[in-house]
Amino acid sequence: MSAAFVATASAILFLSALSMWRLVVGRTIYDRLLAAGVVGTNIVGLLVVIGFIFQRPDMFVDLALTYALLNFIGTVAAARYLARHPEDGA
Repeated sequence: MSAAFVATASAILFLSALSMWRLVVGRTIYDRLLAAGVVGTNIVGLLVVIGFIFQRPDMFVDLALTYALLNFIGTVAAARYLARHPEDGA
């Protein structure tokens, strides 16, 4: 395992921890949705890095793409719901 991969994985985990804090303490629902999207994006990056560490990028990139697609669909669904029901997002 090279130092570059360890540094990248550590940075992604640190950013995820900061985003998790915003997810829990966010003032509005929009802050929390943004933090959830950031956490999902960081997890996708972490899956790719783990794939290269274990020398199986093909399998982990497939998992990362699937997770990214689910994250995107969830974000769009939440945004559409809040667009139709703005009183719920206060």
